[in-house]
Amino acid sequence: MAEEAILGYLAKNEEIADSGEFAAKHGLDHDDVVNVIKSLHGFQYVDAQDIKRETWVLTDEGNMYAAAGSPEGQLFFAVPAEGGIPREELQKKLSPLVFKIGCAQAAKNKWVDMGKQVSRKVKHVEDRVKDLLLQIKDGQVIDQDDIKALKGRKLIAPQTWNGYSVKKGPSYAPQRKKFVADLTREMLQSGDWKNLEFKEYNFNAKGQPIEGGHLHPLNKVRHQLRMIFLQMGFEEMPTDRFVESSFWNFDALFQPQQHPARDAHDTFYLKAPSTTKELPEDYVERVKRVHESGGYGSRGYDYNWSRDEANKNLLRTHTTAVSSRMLYMLAQKPFTPKRYFSIDRVFRNEAVDRTHLAEFHQIEGLICDRGLTLGDLIGVLHDFFSRLGMAKLRFKPAYNPYTEPSMEIFSYHEGFGKWVEVGNSGMFRPEMLLPMGLPEDVRVIAWGLSLERPTMILYGINNIRDLFGHKVDLGLIKINPICGLGV
Repeated sequence: MAEEAILGYLAKNEEIADSGEFAAKHGLDHDDVVNVIKSLHGFQYVDAQDIKRETWVLTDEGNMYAAAGSPEGQLFFAVPAEGGIPREELQKKLSPLVFKIGCAQAAKNKWVDMGKQVSRKVKHVEDRVKDLLLQIKDGQVIDQDDIKALKGRKLIAPQTWNGYSVKKGPSYAPQRKKFVADLTREMLQSGDWKNLEFKEYNFNAKGQPIEGGHLHPLNKVRHQLRMIFLQMGFEEMPTDRFVESSFWNFDALFQPQQHPARDAHDTFYLKAPSTTKELPEDYVERVKRVHESGGYGSRGYDYNWSRDEANKNLLRTHTTAVSSRMLYMLAQKPFTPKRYFSIDRVFRNEAVDRTHLAEFHQIEGLICDRGLTLGDLIGVLHDFFSRLGMAKLRFKPAYNPYTEPSMEIFSYHEGFGKWVEVGNSGMFRPEMLLPMGLPEDVRVIAWGLSLERPTMILYGINNIRDLFGHKVDLGLIKINPICGLGV
């Protein structure tokens, strides 16, 4: 409607001098008129020149006084024409702000006598402030001195009015032409394209914004942990072997074959391929011997070790299976101290609930060197966890089949106000290390923790299924903040 009015008016007239006056005269919304002018100007139907005018508008306080009267006017009319009124009673009739301003302005204007008994000094007054505010509201022009006075009382504020003056443009037409955006096969076959006007290509137009990828909170925390290990001089172990044999996952760690963790209800075993065919035979024989009859100062477990059980393939239940492979490879060369770490996925046949999944990520670190002690392990743990922002640590004796001594690691959580278990640690047993071929004076200290627990604490997530798995809200992936471990 606005477009028809503008183009139709210019067909009979040279110019629209003021878009505001044009909108008022034709009963149109000025914002609609401005938008149409911008569009027509873009297609060169019209030439438009900016018009800017400084106007004054009432503030919220000004609007209030335009309706109810100025504070001095309200106070004056609240005073009886004859006699007077106690100041306390007058104060009750008016709001605190109106009473405060009204007293000052009415006394200044010499309208009332402000004492304990307030009385009028004049019979009639003209509420000039209210009249001026109404004039401004109606768009009338008032004297500059009055503007200055009202502005000083913060009853009016300046406002810039934007409009246009409009003339015919180079492509003016009484009606906008419809441009064709696409050249079709039918247009070419029929020849209709010859009589059509096509929309020009805008080579400067921006395309649709590309949707970028977003890092998962687990990946952010994992990256930070990886940087911490690298800063401490650790070397990352290859962890791309999700399918592992029972031998490397359990037997090489001196974990007996009748251990409950090896049951099908705790571990995922593969149907195909169900067994492995590649194991170092001489090492297998030494592992079998230490399980059955002991050695290296150990009595062993005194049972008939089964090669068939060791050959079974499974989804690894911990990344320590990777550590056992790396230590075995290290033992086949002249000994060199090493610091290894890994962060990757492991699998356990557990019931899924708010804190457990059948797959999760394990963080593991180990140091292999001569003469290491439990004190070295505790010192390294303090160094490592302090970099995660966990300065207060406690340790509790624990049991693991392949570490002795073993310790659970607790950190004091300021937010929870209590000690929280954050990991497990220990020194690998001689029954695990010496069959590999490592020197007798070599010790290995190690520790591990899950990646999910610190991530959930850091990001305030209470249910692990909201962090990992098919129920994750993609919005969380897009808006989660940067990781601030140790900050």
